[in-house]
Formats: sequence, C-alpha cells, structure tokens
Amino acid sequence: MLCKRFLFFVAIVIVLGTGFIFPVSKAQAALEPDEILVIANRLAADSISLAQFYLEKRGIPRENLLIVQTSRAETCSREDYNQQIAVPVRNYLERQSKDGRRPIRCLLLMYGMPLKVSPATVTAKEKLRQLELRLKQEEFEQKLSDLEKKSAEYKRLSAKLQQVRDDLAVQSHSRELAALDSEISLVMAGSYPLVGWLPNPSYLGYRGKEIKKMPTIAYMVARLDGPSPKIVRRLILDSLAVEKTGLSGTAYLDARWPRPAPEKVKTLQGYALYDNYLHQAADLVHKKSKLKVVLNDKAELFQPGDCPDAALYCGWYRLSHYLDAFDWQRGAVGYHIASGECTTLKKKNGQGWCLGMLRDGVAAVIGPVAEPYVQAFPSPSLFFSLLLDGRFSLAECFALSVPFRSWRMVLVGDPLYRPFAAQQ
Repeated sequence: MLCKRFLFFVAIVIVLGTGFIFPVSKAQAALEPDEILVIANRLAADSISLAQFYLEKRGIPRENLLIVQTSRAETCSREDYNQQIAVPVRNYLERQSKDGRRPIRCLLLMYGMPLKVSPATVTAKEKLRQLELRLKQEEFEQKLSDLEKKSAEYKRLSAKLQQVRDDLAVQSHSRELAALDSEISLVMAGSYPLVGWLPNPSYLGYRGKEIKKMPTIAYMVARLDGPSPKIVRRLILDSLAVEKTGLSGTAYLDARWPRPAPEKVKTLQGYALYDNYLHQAADLVHKKSKLKVVLNDKAELFQPGDCPDAALYCGWYRLSHYLDAFDWQRGAVGYHIASGECTTLKKKNGQGWCLGMLRDGVAAVIGPVAEPYVQAFPSPSLFFSLLLDGRFSLAECFALSVPFRSWRMVLVGDPLYRPFAAQQ
C-alpha cells in the first residue's frame, strides 16, 4: 500500500505514454523495514530460515513474519490461495491495524511460496452455460461472415459476439490465471472480478483520470525467490552492499527499431510504443545518472560479449530464451519485455529471462507468469527514472510503474533496495 504522507514537493520529470510529461513528487516517505510483512511457507524447506535471515539483515521486527502452510509447488489452486494464503494474510493485517503499530505497506513473499494462482474449478452449471454460449458464438460468427464489415448490422453483431466471448471467459475461468504476487496485492480490496486484469490504483499514469473498476487499496508486493536458497541470500546481501556505494556500470537498452520521428510519437501503440519507451529510457538514464548508456536499435538482440559491466537492462523480444550477452555488475536490475519470462523460478531446464538473469548475478528482475500483453509491463522510462532518483525503494518503483493488478507481473528482489540511494 502506497503511503499518503507528503512532506515536501520537488518534481522530477518522467515521460509517460507518447510524449506526456508527468511530475512525480519526491515527497513520499520511503518504505521502512517495519512496514513490510514477510510471508514464508512452513511446508517449504529454507523458506522460514531465509525469511529470518532477511528480517535480521534489514532490521524488520519479528512480529512482521507470517508463516502460512500451503503448497510448495509453483502453482497453487484458487481455493488454496483463498483459504491458505489470503485468509491468514487478511487476518494478520486486520489484527495489526488494531495494535497501534505502523501500517503494513508491502507484502514480501519468500522462497517456497507459490508463484502462480490457477483458475477456479469449473462447476457443472458453468459447463452447461458454456455449451449455450458456444452455440451463440457459432451463430453470430456465421451471421457475421455474410455481412459487409462496414455495415451497422456488422458492428452490432460484433459487439454481441464480443459479449458472448467475455461471458465464456467468465464461465470457463480461462482468464483467471494470475501471479500470486499481483493477486495478493488486493487482499484487502474486497470482492472483485477475477477475469483479466484490474487497474493498479498506485500507477502514476492513472493520476488525474477517471478509471473504471479501480480497486480502493493495493499493497506493494515483491518476492525474494530464485532457483536456490543460495541465490536468494545473494539477492539480499548484494542489495545491502550496493546501497552503501551505489550501483555503477553501464545501462543497456535493447530496442528493435530506430527512434520514431517526433510527429509520429503521439500515435504510437502496442509494440511501437514500448520500443519508443526504450529510447526514452536511454535518454533519461543519460541525463539522470553517471552510468554509461548503450542503446541497440537493431532487430538483432545484444549478443554474447556485447554487454560488459551491465548495471541496468531492458530489452525485447526473445520469448522464454535468455540470451546471455551480459557481464552483470553486483546489484544489477533489469527486465526483458516478453510473454513468458517468469513462468518458473525453479526448473533446472528453465530458459526464461528472469531465471537466467538471477542465475547469472542480477539482484532484481521483473517478468510475467503467463501472457500479460505488452501494455501490462512497466514503462522502462518510468520505472528506471524512479529507480535512478534514489529516494524510491525497488517495491515503490514497481508499484508506481506497473499498470495492472490481479494479473501476471512479478517483481523479484529486495523491496527495500535503493541502488542509487548513495548517490543522492
């Protein structure tokens, strides 16, 4: 949950969307150790010991450790999520709010907690309703095939067909697969639809806009996780060490196309929009830091040996196949914009970018557990601008820059990590 305490106002300029300049207040108090609830799994080896290690290193009170009992697998059922994870977390937060202690703002999922929440089980009644809807779908599709695409009747039937498809998604629960991290952020938001995503109330891009289905509350969420307990300990120790000196090295931004002409920027959408974000991010890193900046605007990705001293990285698009072009600096932060980069953090033969980057030495990564659509990724220009500012913790940078909740994006890293705090 993002704090509403504002002490003074100094604006930093961030590019959002297509050329929109957004002032971000530096006034928000930084996330404090006693504002984090650490959640570990009793049934997973090393989960509790790693949680205790983190509490000790960051000075987090012991009472801020919640131990749940749930699946050790990377995917848990919706029913298990509700009863074994959401209920204990909700009960803790309700009790804690009555104790007079500082409110919890961030939930930290430890190694051993599930990564994904599967869709709810389809009932017999829902199966019958699906058959009815599929018949309607076939009927509308047949009628549309005989109509002129620009006609009013075509548009009317297209709208009806879309409604049938949306109803099918509800009855089949096909769009309910979520990252546990994104789901648990709304643990105190009450009842909400599980189909697809919900807007993130903390996202800076929504400020001043009227957004439908906006949840009333969302917690910051991060996880300390990876292929082994040893790597999780490294994430913690690297973050602490780099905070004292500041992150140094080179920022690598891997676009696919040259910078668009200024007159075209306002009309960019989808892939072209996010490709331009990488160009914007390169400009911002150059202006806001002492890091060397390397921008690749060719279709071919950075190749092995191309990226020594890598401190920051963002690029796209090589699906679920990490390309090791990097010699990572201690404390490095990065993410790859592609659909399946955090489907697993454990499998020995996993090829995703999150897993590969963690194995190779990165301290913090972002990625989706399933197809999120490109607009679900944090804008690189926004995320890195917040990170470079030095006043915002890693968890805050992510919470302010990710557009959706109850969806599929995951932040792996120490939520308190501020790689540029020493350079303020």
